[in-house]
Amino acid sequence: MKACRSSGDHRIAGVCGGMAENPGWPPFRLRVVWVLATIFTAFAGVIIYLALWFLMPKAP
Repeated sequence: MKACRSSGDHRIAGVCGGMAENPGWPPFRLRVVWVLATIFTAFAGVIIYLALWFLMPKAP
C-alpha cells in the first residue's frame, strides 16, 4: 500500500499521520519517534520530512 499524507490527522503537513496509517500505529507514536530520530541525527529528520512533504501525494 502506498503511503499518502493524511488529510484528517495532521499537525504540519500530514506526513507522520499518513505514514502511521499503513501499519496501524497511533500517529503520536510515530511523531515521538520522528522527533527523537531528528534530535539524534543532527536534524536530518527535518530534511527528510520536507522531502516527504513534497513527494508524498495527499490522501483523497
